This record gives sequence, C-alpha cells and structure tokens, in this order.
Amino acid sequence: MADAADLRPAASIVGSRRLRSAARLAAALLLIGLAAWAGAWLAMRQGLTALEQAAAQRLEVAATRLDAQLARFDFLPSLLETSPEVMQFFVQPDNGQRGHGVNLYLQSLNAIAGADNLYLVDRAGTAIAAADFAQPGTPFGRDLSYRPYVRDALANGRGHFYGLGVTSARAGYYLSYALPSHGTALGLATVKVDLAGMEEEWRQLPGPVLVVDEHQVAILSSRDDWRWRPLVALTPEARAEAAAARRYGSSTLAPLDWRARAPAEGMAQRVQLAGQPWLASTRQVHQGRWQLILLDDEGAVRASARNWAFTAALAMALLLVVAALLDARRRAVRQRLASRAALQRAHDALEHKVAERTAALQAAQDELVHAGKLAVLGQLSAGLVHELNQPLAALQTVSDNTDQLIQRNRLDEARDNLARIGRLVGRLKRLSSQLRLFASKPADIVGSVELLRLVQELQQQLAPRLQEGGIALVLDDLPAQLAVAGDESRMEQVLANLLGNAIDALQGVPAPRRIEIQATVAEGRARVAIRNNGPLIPEHVLARMFQPFITTKPAGKGMGLGLMVSAHLVREFGGTLDAHNLAPTGAEFVIELPLRRAGADAA
Repeated sequence: MADAADLRPAASIVGSRRLRSAARLAAALLLIGLAAWAGAWLAMRQGLTALEQAAAQRLEVAATRLDAQLARFDFLPSLLETSPEVMQFFVQPDNGQRGHGVNLYLQSLNAIAGADNLYLVDRAGTAIAAADFAQPGTPFGRDLSYRPYVRDALANGRGHFYGLGVTSARAGYYLSYALPSHGTALGLATVKVDLAGMEEEWRQLPGPVLVVDEHQVAILSSRDDWRWRPLVALTPEARAEAAAARRYGSSTLAPLDWRARAPAEGMAQRVQLAGQPWLASTRQVHQGRWQLILLDDEGAVRASARNWAFTAALAMALLLVVAALLDARRRAVRQRLASRAALQRAHDALEHKVAERTAALQAAQDELVHAGKLAVLGQLSAGLVHELNQPLAALQTVSDNTDQLIQRNRLDEARDNLARIGRLVGRLKRLSSQLRLFASKPADIVGSVELLRLVQELQQQLAPRLQEGGIALVLDDLPAQLAVAGDESRMEQVLANLLGNAIDALQGVPAPRRIEIQATVAEGRARVAIRNNGPLIPEHVLARMFQPFITTKPAGKGMGLGLMVSAHLVREFGGTLDAHNLAPTGAEFVIELPLRRAGADAA
C-alpha cells in the first residue's frame, strides 16, 4: 500500500509536466501561425499597393490615348456642312450624277482623314452616300434608322455609338452630326472610327485591358475571348435595347462572372474574373460613357506573400528555439553559464543584423523612389534644354556677327542680322508657348514651310561651325518654290538637329568633308535627303536610332533626345524620318513630307 501511495505523487508530477509541455507547444504553434499570417498580410498589402501604383500610371496613359483617339475625328462630320455640293445633295437626292460626285468627295476626304468610313444619312435613316460606296459591306443604300446614333443626332444634333457594323461586321465607334439648313436638319454626316489599334497597343501591357459600355459589356478588350461579354448577366431590358440597336451582333452575351472580392488600399478593387483573382484599376473615359479597366494578376504578389509567410514562420520558430535554449541555459548548472552567455551574444548579433538589413532595405527603397523622381525631372529638363539650345546658340552667333558688322560700318547687313535676331527671339517665344503643343493634334499645327529659304537661313546660322570644321554644305538643286507640310519653327528645329549631328559626325574625318542636301518630289510628297561622308553608324545603334537616350556622342556631348523629338515632329506633320548607312562610308537621313503650296495657310 505504501508503494502505491508513493507512486501517486510521481504520476501527478509526470502528468503536470506533460500538460506544461503541451501548453508550450500549443503556444509556440500559435505564435508561429500568427507570425506567418502577419508576414503574409504585410507582404500582400505592400505588393498590392505597389501593383496599384504601377497600374495607375499605365491607366492614365491608356485613358488619355483612348480619349484622344475618340476625339480625333470630332471635326470631320461637321466639316461636310461647309460643302455646298453635300448640302444640295440632301435637297436633290435623286440626282445620280451629283450623288456619284458626293461619293467620290467623301472617298477622297476620308482617305485624307484616315477614318474607317464616312457616310451621309437622310432624315429617314437611309445611307445615301458613303466613302466606301464601291466596296463590299458598304452601308450605302441601307436603312440605319434603328441605330441610336441616327436617332440621337436627329433629335439633339449629335450622336455617339459603339457596336458591330451591320453590313461590314466590323466593330467601330460611330460619331454622327446633324447638317442643318435654316434651322432644320437636312440629314446626318457619320464617321466610323476603328479602335482595333488601341487593342493591339494594350496587348503590349503587362495585364489585360478592357472597356465596358453603359451596359457593362466589354466592347474593347486585349483578350479576344472577353469581347462582347458583359461583366454580369444583362437585364431583360438591356438585352432588348441591345437587340433593337444591334449593338453586339450575334454575340451570346455570356457573362464573364465578374465578382468583387475586396477593396485594395487605394482606388483599385480586388475581383474574381473568369475564375482568376485580379487587381482591377478603373477610370471613366469617353466623357463618363465608358469605363476603362486595367487588370493585374495577383499571382506574383501572392507568391511573394507565401514566401514572406514562410520566412516569418521560420524566423518565429528560430526565435522560439533560441528562447527555449536560453531558458534551458538559465536552469543549467553554473559550469554552463559561459555557453549560455555566448548563445545570448549570438542571439543579439542576429537581432542586430535583422535590424541592419531592415534599415538597409528601407534606405534602398527610399533611394529607388528618389531615383525615380530624379529620372522624371531629368527627362523634363532635357526636353526643355534641347528645345531652347539651338535658337540660343543662333542668337549668340548672329549677335556677335552684328557687332562686327557695325564696327565695319556695314549697317545694311547689320540691320538684316537684327531682323534675324528678332525672328529668333520670336521663335524662342513660340517655343515657350509650344511646350504644351508637344502632345497636340497634328491638325492644330500643320502649315506650309518653304524649304529652300529655311535651309539657307540655317546655312548662315551654321556657317561658323562649318567653316571651323572645314565642311562644305552643298544644296543639290533645291527647288525655289518647294513647300512642305509643317510648322516653320519646328521644321527648323528638325533640320538644325540633323545638320548639327552631321557636323558632329564629320569631326576627325579626313578631308574632303562634305554634307549634301537633296530634295525630290514624287506622288504628292517631298523627299529631303541629308547625307554626310562621315563614319558608318553602328548597326546596333541604327536599329534603335529614334528611341530616347540613344546616342553615339561621348558622355556629356549629347542627350540622345534630338532624333526622337525630330521623328515625333515629322510624324505630326504627316511624314516620316528614317536613317541608313551609305557605301562605303557615310550616313543618310531622309525626311518624307506631304507637299504644300508655298505660302498656304495651315490645314
């Protein structure tokens, strides 16, 4: 009996120890779980915030590009109001000869504008003339009265619509404009804009992009299988309206099963679409009629969160092991105190390293943010310096020359130089006002530029550099009355940049050093070639010649922006700028521009 009594306290002690061990194990597992959750939550939050910030920039660019494309042809329907032939045709639509002339006029006007189609609709809703009158799928002769853009324009003067073409089966944006006469609309002018190019651009972005209309149907998408599908199922009323207007053709309108999951830290939303989690960034476009949605896959953020969860759990487990070891050392005998102190120092060193790494990571993050800001400031400063540098250099040269002419009592030439200085100051004023015009529509700035006069002025401005470098500038029979499309100050900038680059390329080249300018005319366009007999352009540079910050000049001698800006300006005038090497040596830059009548007003 005594033996049994002695065993009961021993069993109680063993049971108590097991309970304490189980409690400690449960507490450790709980701490590890909490650490894993905290690491995943923090990484997910930071990752989504970074993803949203990057998406906001892409969304801004995409929205601006789409709105600009939609507004590009706003002027075209109303332009027909100025045509007496078009307005008279609405009064006498049975005049076949006049109708054929109107068709040809629409065809030529649309070829210049670059729209998908341009056509006229009478008050009954019938297309009575079209730019593609001779093509299959033309709306010419078709009843379009059921289309909303026809009804809206007759009622309110203007109409907007996006949908599949009934005759062409091609989607497009329709803009209609009532053509009034004495307070009554004779009919409508309608332009159709193809937005497929926008979808091609969006396919280059990291995530899918789609645009939904007022019925929440995806009318534009970088993914073909999402087009003509609503985010959620349409109401019977919406289906009826879409069927009456034939917005979506024969599409089944199967919903994409859009589900909102949770809001992100900013304006974005976490959604489930087509069975996959996305971060959706949304912006109103087309004056609030549509929504532009940019989607980013959360997969990378989720993977990062899992890694952080594992790291946090591992760190917590390590801390718990360290704590257990320390506790064991504290209860050990005096002989092991030294080992416990060493372990403590190791623990302190680990914590210090974690703190240093954390501080280093924060400092690196701050440096990246600062570098991003400096990059933006640098690009803005570079563009401004590049715009102003050439006229300022010309002012310096002309003013020095004027001083010498006055000293030599050559007053007539000095007056000419003063007049040139006045024009250069005017150009500086125009440059300061044209900084905001860099992204303006080409139709706002294209005029007529007399090429020979402009080249001769540049030849005088560059004469000191040409003489210093021993370079001959040869004008190869430039026609005196040759005028091209463009803005004089911007065209001067383009030619000055190309000639300055040619002069730089000839430095160190054995004599004779030569720059030739030749102009030819063919099919309504002028081809201006600027050649030099300097070294060949390396192939890897030639392939990216018109990209920003690409230059063959030494550090500090060039910013690599001149050719990019020049190519952009030439495109605004409806032309092209290209470069290639000559054989056996030398390079040629070729500008092609539409012809203009000398002294003509801006288009």
